Amino acid sequence: MLLLIDGHNLIAKLPGISLDDPHDEARLVERLRRYRAHTGKRIVVVFDCGVPAGWSADLSGGGITVIFAAPGKPADRIIIERIRRSRNPRDLAVISSDREVMAVAEEYGARVIPADSFVATLSTPPPTIEERAELKLSPIEVEEWLHIFGADEE
Repeated sequence: MLLLIDGHNLIAKLPGISLDDPHDEARLVERLRRYRAHTGKRIVVVFDCGVPAGWSADLSGGGITVIFAAPGKPADRIIIERIRRSRNPRDLAVISSDREVMAVAEEYGARVIPADSFVATLSTPPPTIEERAELKLSPIEVEEWLHIFGADEE
């Protein structure tokens, strides 16, 4: 699943980051990197008006794509265009507080997550080593891994 995020909507809801901070976008991307590190989800975050407009080579990377809208074209328009052009909108989770963005996402079958709800997800710490150790594989999963690593051939 690809997360398509309205960056400034999310910043406005996050404690510890302010839209008045000149580095707010970089601070959000850093939080998204930590989130991605334990979820593996691909992320596209779109911000209003940045210089230069378009894909940000400085902030993008490691499964996160950062896009700045051109002057006069709000991030909402870019997000809506991406939803409409998506080959599989059902594989999108759209994070925004904008009613129009949320309505288009729902119309196309994308999952809608209000920005304030996603804040809780971002704030949840990753599972501890002990919690991960408690995860158990089913017998079918064990067989699949044995097959992948060739252990079932011996």
